[in-house]
Amino acid sequence: MRPNTRALFTVSMLALSLACTSAPQAQSSSELPDYVIAEFGAPPAIPTGDLSSAMKFAMRVAFIDSATLSVWDENQQQALEEIKKSGDPRFGWLIADLLRFVSGPRLQGELTDAASALMGKELPRQDIWGNLTDHLMAWDIPAPPDYLRAKRAIFTSIVPGWEEIFVEGDIDWRLVSWGGVLIDDRAYDTTDVLCNCIPAADNPEVSTAEEATWLAEDDIVFGIVVNGEARAYPRQIMEVREMVNDTLGGRDLGIPYCTLCGAAQAYFTDELPAGIERPVLRTSGLLIRSNKVMYDVNTYSVFDTFLGKAVTGPLAEKGIKLEQASVVTTDWASWWAAHPDTTVLLERYALGRDFDFRNGRDADGPIFPIGDVDPRLPVHEDVIGIVTASGTPVAFQRSTALAALLRGEEIAVENVRLALDAGGIKAVDSAGNDLGSHQAFWFAWSQFHPETELWGS
Repeated sequence: MRPNTRALFTVSMLALSLACTSAPQAQSSSELPDYVIAEFGAPPAIPTGDLSSAMKFAMRVAFIDSATLSVWDENQQQALEEIKKSGDPRFGWLIADLLRFVSGPRLQGELTDAASALMGKELPRQDIWGNLTDHLMAWDIPAPPDYLRAKRAIFTSIVPGWEEIFVEGDIDWRLVSWGGVLIDDRAYDTTDVLCNCIPAADNPEVSTAEEATWLAEDDIVFGIVVNGEARAYPRQIMEVREMVNDTLGGRDLGIPYCTLCGAAQAYFTDELPAGIERPVLRTSGLLIRSNKVMYDVNTYSVFDTFLGKAVTGPLAEKGIKLEQASVVTTDWASWWAAHPDTTVLLERYALGRDFDFRNGRDADGPIFPIGDVDPRLPVHEDVIGIVTASGTPVAFQRSTALAALLRGEEIAVENVRLALDAGGIKAVDSAGNDLGSHQAFWFAWSQFHPETELWGS
């Protein structure tokens, strides 16, 4: 039986501390924008270098052992106390990871006290996980050494299907959190099988516009045209499914919709290098800065949903980045009028649900931590985003751009031209060719493109 005494932990800590070198020198951040300091205050001093042997031991006991053994006893309490005394804010990330899953008020209180001590300020006890995570993100606190191993232990103890997700790659694991749902790991073409997850739809059946009598004229749809073939993906369906794998205009597509970011995107999942099977995209149940983390169910390669780039697994090793097609956000009447031959997904894919997260759940702002946000636009302002030929990301405030286009004005940046399409906006080149733009909330576009230009500013 595993010993369960404070004395054992204390003796082990003493033995380790005798072998430790002196603590690393601390450094403070001096390059944060003024708006971050105004909202979150000055960050704490941040140690550099490796952890002492004693702190490695405490980290293992408090975070890895507690998760893998499903225990929180005197050993974990003492380890947390030692971490609290260390004054090392890097441990804040692991405290936040635990807080995401902890429901007991006593343990929440202990973790909150430790986090406040490490952050150097009293954190609000209401939504402590969100408040702590916002501070860590805004201050860009580095993760402690060997962070992924500890985080992986915490997360996979809750959802075993994440073992193949939490691996090394080109992804900032600090920013990954749980979205409150389980992984969708159903095989391709079996998406009518029920799951305790956000259920993707593969090869959905469609109808003509005339047959889609269930849609109201002002219902929001995400319109896509590929090789002259148009299809509408009603928001009512996408808010339930959040992921569709489809074929349109002879091309395979993966179409994620992040309700939290107000962003529907369309990625071509064909015409990849020889030997690579078509990626079949699924929702992992995880978020990164409030954007859904998608992955390929065939290889468990994780993709940056906003950028279309594989960041872990075999597809990352092969350098796969998916090309985008434009998604036009508009109302059903306008889309149908502009594209009379459009098809549309069947009502049954909404599973009898009728969500409107934008005007309901998310009406008062993001419900998950996003850290600091570029203050040039409101957090939930709609923008049309595109990356120019030179690699410069540009955001166009949708309301301003739409008014200018309706007045007949030209909107052009480098090779990019904005064009009206069915009451929405898309980006094209000077010859009218699609450049793969999409609409999103400002906080999301600016976080995934921190160097973005803002048209008109």
